[in-house]
Amino acid sequence: MAAVGDPAEALGQAIAEESAGEWLEPADPSSTNDLYQLRSCLRHLVLSYKHLPSPAALLDGQLNLRYKNQAFGKLLHLYNYPASQSFFNVFGRNLPPEQASHIYQALHSDETGFSWNGDIRHKTHDLVTLITRVKMVPFFRMAERVEEPLAWTVFLDDITADLNNGLRQTFIGLLAASKIKDNDTGKHIERVNLYSKALSETIFREKLDPSIDADFVDEIGFLAAMHDVGKIGTPDDILNKQGPLSEAEWVLMREHTINGAFILSSHPNRMATQIAQSHHERWDGTGYPYRLEGEMIPLPARIVAVADVYDALRMRRSYKAPFSHETASQIIIADSGKQFDPSLVIIFKRIHQQFDRIFNENAD
Repeated sequence: MAAVGDPAEALGQAIAEESAGEWLEPADPSSTNDLYQLRSCLRHLVLSYKHLPSPAALLDGQLNLRYKNQAFGKLLHLYNYPASQSFFNVFGRNLPPEQASHIYQALHSDETGFSWNGDIRHKTHDLVTLITRVKMVPFFRMAERVEEPLAWTVFLDDITADLNNGLRQTFIGLLAASKIKDNDTGKHIERVNLYSKALSETIFREKLDPSIDADFVDEIGFLAAMHDVGKIGTPDDILNKQGPLSEAEWVLMREHTINGAFILSSHPNRMATQIAQSHHERWDGTGYPYRLEGEMIPLPARIVAVADVYDALRMRRSYKAPFSHETASQIIIADSGKQFDPSLVIIFKRIHQQFDRIFNENAD
């Protein structure tokens, strides 16, 4: 193998030598000492990244992926990224044009140190979105910096759990407040989460609706619990009244849907406001607050409507005795096309035993 002829080729040869498990001395060390040392340095970079548990890669001067460690390659495979060398061709589908432009400019600007730090979201239909903190650090030839970097190292750090947990903790506080207001509900919201997730998982697994992806299933498994958060603003004497409500009291009670949508308006996923606002709409258009009909009702709210009513039927409340699973199921099925989306009732009929199991395993 010939000695490296220019700095750009040093990266490729260093990677090739490391991959092959060989290390070739230059034919004439005195004439290629700089390039030899450069290649040696790059080879040691490759070796140090090889066993990192987190994704790491090397880009050449044209921003082509020249080396990927095992974790980086696994990420590309899991999220179905294309087999391309260009960094922007690989990640392009998940980079908004303005972000891609910003990255390119930062990597070619002395003001930013030819580097970029930021977040990239990796999304595909079948996997929950992965959020990575990305650091792109320039590599200059030897100790003397030239106008443009020879290469960049790229590090990806998974921050998904940290971001999601921080966001969810904020809204868990709201859930706790709403439970204090309506303290006769037991584990109702936990069960509604589980019912909603069970319906969504079936639709997702059997590819019955393209709008339901892995993120949808994951999010509704938490956000369904927020459906009644607007009751924070409902007067206590109405929430805890023994017996039926008057028409004037029902007017105030129905406002919890609008209040909930307002409270959750800061949540980054619009599913939160859709559920809070529309889970009392009915398929036939006779629900509240806006008398939406059919598919005008957002799908997350239609799913939560089935879950919420089923659990309410099964529960013992101060004003009603609990229904059996068989009776509750019959009521849900009988209201297909009236209160509930018929396609969801069909799925409910298939997995109704799962609803019964969830109720029994999470009893108050």
